[in-house]
Amino acid sequence: MKRRSSGKSILYILLIGYAIVTVIPFLWALSSSFKTLGEIVSGTINFIPKDFTFDNYRQIFTTEPLFGRWLFNSLFIAVIGTLLNLLFNSMAGYALARLSFPGKKSIFIIILAVLMIPFQVTLIPNFLLLKELGWLNTYQGMIIPGAVNATFIFMMRQFFINFPKEVEEAAAIDGLGKFGTFFRIVLPLAKPALAAQTIFVFMAFWNDFMRPLVILADPEMFTLTLGLNSFKGQFISYWNYIMAASMVFTLPILILYAFFNKYFVKGISFTGGK
Repeated sequence: MKRRSSGKSILYILLIGYAIVTVIPFLWALSSSFKTLGEIVSGTINFIPKDFTFDNYRQIFTTEPLFGRWLFNSLFIAVIGTLLNLLFNSMAGYALARLSFPGKKSIFIIILAVLMIPFQVTLIPNFLLLKELGWLNTYQGMIIPGAVNATFIFMMRQFFINFPKEVEEAAAIDGLGKFGTFFRIVLPLAKPALAAQTIFVFMAFWNDFMRPLVILADPEMFTLTLGLNSFKGQFISYWNYIMAASMVFTLPILILYAFFNKYFVKGISFTGGK
């Protein structure tokens, strides 16, 4: 018992230490977003601003007129892309877990093979395909190629394999077909898995830098990640503006995680019981 207790204590100490190391830079950036430039470059390290100000946030929206458009682009692409993933990945995962059809095993093997292919390998072929379709520098060019994800098809399949068949059988007795059972019974009970998928997919769209860099050329179509890169180049010495822009970029992820946090751990465990 003493060994187990001491082991837990060491583990907690390590986790607390890691948490502190991780959180301190974020807290400093948050604090700096409310500081003046002079206070930031003064060399003193303080987490409470001496001259608290909202001017930095006001400046990034007024000095850079496209900042609001970049924020809208990122939100639009991330939200629509996430919704499409939730629909298509869940439908594909359910079909692989519950339905019987020719080529099912082959399709599942192909999906597993896709998991082994790095994103960078498909970047140029995707670019050429979007060029032929005329989808470069468009919302559909940013959303459609990422509308499905092999990783989350596999995740949803594992979830639905463990989903209690008795629930589906009861729905069938009540007269529901496959689509009715899926959308009215199965999907509402899959909230833990859907919540976990929502967080990961939204973060992937929101943090994506390489795809917008290749596909987007018009500054008005830039996502926030791409816009912040040019914004940083424009205001390389104005760390107060850069920190404020970084906090605006971070806020949607924090809100999303706080909203879906209660489902997150359940979704990772892939359990379907209720």
